[in-house]
Amino acid sequence: MPWIRILSTIVAIAIALGMVLLGGWYFTAFFGFLVYFGLLEYFKLARAKNISPAAKTTLVVSQVILVVCTAAPALADAVVPVAGTLICTYLLLQPKLASISDLATSIFGLFYGGHLPSYWVRLRGLGSGADSNLPLGGFWPFPWEGFSHLPEGLSLTLLAFFCIWATDIGAYIMGRLFGRTRLTHISPKKTVEGAVYGVLASILVGIWGAVALDWPWAVFTGLALGLMIGIAGLVGDLTESMMKRDAGVKDSGDLIPGHGGILDRADSYVFTAPLVYYFVTLFLPMVAKLAGT
Repeated sequence: MPWIRILSTIVAIAIALGMVLLGGWYFTAFFGFLVYFGLLEYFKLARAKNISPAAKTTLVVSQVILVVCTAAPALADAVVPVAGTLICTYLLLQPKLASISDLATSIFGLFYGGHLPSYWVRLRGLGSGADSNLPLGGFWPFPWEGFSHLPEGLSLTLLAFFCIWATDIGAYIMGRLFGRTRLTHISPKKTVEGAVYGVLASILVGIWGAVALDWPWAVFTGLALGLMIGIAGLVGDLTESMMKRDAGVKDSGDLIPGHGGILDRADSYVFTAPLVYYFVTLFLPMVAKLAGT
């Protein structure tokens, strides 16, 4: 029923915003929940294709990646190859000879469901140590001094979320109003018009955020960020749709009433986080240097 969908949306947004604001280990625990149940759904899709991945090992090492991203961010990338080695070791020790599909599905699960989402923890953690005003590295914006005065990681994470939401809302509304041309056979309801308007909405939010945060060459950098997030969100959405279509299911799960599973709601976020993280840690400093700021 529509009211169930609306209510669950409100609750999900409230929880997500609350955890983003808190940051620290609160945000890590929240993402640990999402990663755990998202991977369960992913492995359920894989088993529908008669694949036997190293599910338990992948679930554990993915949680370890999130913990390391919070406790020692500099070591986060070093954990990933170790995690991949452990997954392969587990499959090698099984009585039944593992297939290439088992191995590939397990490693992609680590990448898709563990490594890529961990960049949200890294992004939220940027500059958070100095701004923590709660136990466990948490933060609460009181008194409120405006968007530009928030901790770096918080403002960047919120901006990325706003761009993703703008993409989804813009694509949904404008696609229903003006959508005529099917975008892809993977997701028949998506239209070229909806996708274009969704990306444009993300660009507008990106430019607003760049101006609010006083980025160098704000229109250019905001446009680049919004364009990148809009496209990455669409790719993430279609990737999850492709997996569901191959597995022959409509939803990845039923954890969220009226919406389906975690992957059904978080697909637009998977590929976005690392792009935003490296955009603000590598690309923005380079632009600032060129701009002489």
